[in-house]
Amino acid sequence: MPDLHDQNKMRVALPKGRMFDEIVSLLQGAGISIRNSERGYRPTLSLPNYDAKILKPRNVISMLAAGARDFGFAGADWIYEMGVELVEVLNTELNPVRLVVAAPHEVLIDGALPKRHLVIASEYPRMAEDWIKKDNLDAEVLTTYGATEVFPPEDADLIIDNTATGSTLRANGLVIIDEIMKSSTRMYASKDAMAHPEKKQQIEDFAMLIDAVLKARTRVMMDLNVSSDNLDAVLNCLPSMRQPTVSPLSDSGWFAVRSAVPRKKLAVIIPKLKNSGACDIVTTSAEQLIS
Repeated sequence: MPDLHDQNKMRVALPKGRMFDEIVSLLQGAGISIRNSERGYRPTLSLPNYDAKILKPRNVISMLAAGARDFGFAGADWIYEMGVELVEVLNTELNPVRLVVAAPHEVLIDGALPKRHLVIASEYPRMAEDWIKKDNLDAEVLTTYGATEVFPPEDADLIIDNTATGSTLRANGLVIIDEIMKSSTRMYASKDAMAHPEKKQQIEDFAMLIDAVLKARTRVMMDLNVSSDNLDAVLNCLPSMRQPTVSPLSDSGWFAVRSAVPRKKLAVIIPKLKNSGACDIVTTSAEQLIS
């Protein structure tokens, strides 16, 4: 547990590896700079009274569960696997994966598992045991430490593993027969921190800033001009978070319109706007969007 003199600090746990780089990008988008230490695991955040530490992903979860860290980032799959109770504050939807059950074609009988004793290879033994109980199977779990997909058919009958696209499973001749859960990188807080009103507010404010960056990544700010005759037609084909901002121009009968538009719809929206009478259309990237 932390020393008493640390109790007033906001203690943040950041995961090592690829997840760390993505979180740093989110922080920078939120206007929070991060400077790493010489030893590399105690970075400094440009927020007053914050104490950050870089840990292995599973250690992030352990520290949050113990109350030694107030909030951090981890995959939902490992929260499940470690069986800890934390408060999910924000789903970043980064690193989306599915936790699936997969088996080789030759093991399956008419697409189903054979009625015999089975060996399940998995990095998620708790998840595997729960799945065995759910389906009342005669099976045992072989705990793996990476490259789980190579165990069948010689050393296991099936696997429980995470997959983003399923391509690695297919390359190893495995067929998905069940999905256990979906996972992604999420922001979690310790129950102790969320029971502390001041810390709870700080954590929620931090999550709001991160969420604003995530929302901004999905939209662009669009500015355009339109005559009063075509204003309604343009507004009808212009999506926005709430309502577009409409301001009169110095030229009588003309308006400037601004809206936060979904990035993935630009190729459809822009021709419609042009055909409806919009002109001087400009799009710019947004850093943060707070609704």
